[in-house]
Amino acid sequence: MAAPRSFLWSRRIFLTLLAGFVLLPVYVMVSSSLKPLQDVSGAFRWIPSDLTVRPYFDIWQTVPLADYFMNSLIVAGAATVCSVTIAVFAAYAVSRHSFRGRRLFTVTVLSTQMFPGILFLLPLFLIYVNIGNATGIALFGSRGGLVLTYLTFSLPFSVWMLIGYFESVPRDLDEAAKVDGCGPFGALFRVIVPAAVPGIVAVAVYAFMTAWGEVLFASVMTNDTTRTLAVGLQGYSTQNDVYWNQVMAASLVVSLPVVAGFLLLQRYLVTGLTAGAVK
Repeated sequence: MAAPRSFLWSRRIFLTLLAGFVLLPVYVMVSSSLKPLQDVSGAFRWIPSDLTVRPYFDIWQTVPLADYFMNSLIVAGAATVCSVTIAVFAAYAVSRHSFRGRRLFTVTVLSTQMFPGILFLLPLFLIYVNIGNATGIALFGSRGGLVLTYLTFSLPFSVWMLIGYFESVPRDLDEAAKVDGCGPFGALFRVIVPAAVPGIVAVAVYAFMTAWGEVLFASVMTNDTTRTLAVGLQGYSTQNDVYWNQVMAASLVVSLPVVAGFLLLQRYLVTGLTAGAVK
C-alpha cells in the first residue's frame, strides 16, 4: 500500500528542515574559518568576500595544537583500549556465568550513569593529590590520571552494553567451542569476540568520543604539558582579542578523526547499539 502524498511531502519538508538545522552551523564554521580575522570580527556575511586558508596554517603556531592533539590521541586511545578490554572480560563473566550478586552488579553498573560528572570532580582531585603526596605517583596533571578518570564513566556503560550484546550470542557456540577443546578464554577470543564485533566497535567508538571531547575533567586534571584539545582551544582567546577564524579552523581539524571514524564504523555502531539496547 503506497503512502499518502501528504505524508511524503511532510516527510520531505521535515527532512529538509532537519538537514538545514544540522548543516547551517557547519557552513558558518567553514566559511568563518576561511575569512581573515577582520571579516570574522565584523558583520557576518553569508558569502565571504575574501577567502584565505591562512587560518589553517596559523592554528599550529598560535597555540601548540600539535601537542594538544597528541595528548588527546594518547588519552582517548588508552581510555578506549582499557575500557574495551576490561568490559569484554567483565561482560563475558556476567553473561556466561551465574554467581551470587550477579543482578546487583548489573544494576550497580547501570546506576552509575545517573550521577553527573561534576559530582566526582572534587573527590577524584583530592584522591589524586593524596596519592601523589603519599606514594610519589603523579596522577594529577598526568595522562595516566586522566585515563583513569575517563574510565570511571565510560567503563560502566561499556560493561552494561556488552553484557546485553553477549547475551544475544547463542550459548550453543560456547558448547561447540568446548567440544573442539577450547577453554573459557579460547571460547571467548575464538567464538564470542568475533561474533560480537559490532558491539565491541560501538563500545570503542563511545569510549573514544567521550574521552576526545571531554572538557570538565580535562580542564582540572591537566597542566600545560598534558592539556588536551578540548581545553587547548581556549588558547585562541586572549585578553585583547579572540581569533575566531582560527577557532573555527581548529574546531574543524580536531573533529576530523571522530567524524571519519564514525563514518567508517557507522554500520557496526548502529548494529551494536541496537543489539545492546534490546537486551
